Amino acid sequence: MLDILDQSAFADYFLICNGENERQLQALADTLIDKAKHSAKILSNGIEGSPRSGWMLVDFGDLVVHLFSPVKRNYYNLEELWDSAYIVLHIQ
Repeated sequence: MLDILDQSAFADYFLICNGENERQLQALADTLIDKAKHSAKILSNGIEGSPRSGWMLVDFGDLVVHLFSPVKRNYYNLEELWDSAYIVLHIQ
């Protein structure tokens, strides 16, 4: 999770995750949306991308969740692009 508050006008945080295959990417997106709705009463503003493309974005306003296949995560390399952001949490 990256704190991008000082670098961005459109969001405060990026959460960057990997999914190993299309089914796992879809399951991660579905679970995020479901848990946010039922546990936190937060609705997503929308979803971009698709499991087939290897990249999905779930927009929660201040929090933007990026779900990547390993290949797409290496390609987009958001951690390097946003290298001045504060790392709030890093789990491997």
